[in-house]
Amino acid sequence: MDEQYFTDSSPASAEEIRTIEVSARGFDLSMRVSSRVFSGSKLDLGTRQLLEIAPDLPEDGTFLDLGCGWGPIATIMSLESPNADVWAVDVNSRAVDLTQRNAQSNGAKGVRALKAEEALTSSQESDTRFDVIWSNPPVRVGKDAMHEMLLAWLGRLAPTGVAYLVVQRNLGADSLITWLNGQGFQASKYASKKGFRIIEVRSA
Repeated sequence: MDEQYFTDSSPASAEEIRTIEVSARGFDLSMRVSSRVFSGSKLDLGTRQLLEIAPDLPEDGTFLDLGCGWGPIATIMSLESPNADVWAVDVNSRAVDLTQRNAQSNGAKGVRALKAEEALTSSQESDTRFDVIWSNPPVRVGKDAMHEMLLAWLGRLAPTGVAYLVVQRNLGADSLITWLNGQGFQASKYASKKGFRIIEVRSA
């Protein structure tokens, strides 16, 4: 694991950024990426599976891209549901910076990218509840850190809200389902493809 993907760092400089083309869910995007952000050269396979398999989004609501990286999920969420308020959250300042720029350059006007700690505090103070959460959680940060992150944010689901997480099967997807159910959520396998599980999570 390269810790730069999962810890704070300052916004990426122009020298570190290059542009890639991403096609998913009927959208063709031009996205800036950085070697200092997770999957800094292409759309990673897990995120692609999530985007391909997750069901259609509601027309509006409050959505969350948890662990946004350079912003493919948040950008597509906003383009698919232009009336939605899309929060894009990451611990990495470079990721937050890139996500906001990518959303703006691709016309995804509903995205607001935030540092994770700031976003969690804001959501708690405003009692914001999320109708949809999509996430490719950073499994490699370690079980305890990932569990803490998921408890904090899945606890912000609206009563009728739903989360879809993508996790590699050989990195503990099935045990994560068991753990989530033990924490009082309703978690189940939604789909499997190319070694990944898509996990559906609802409030109990």
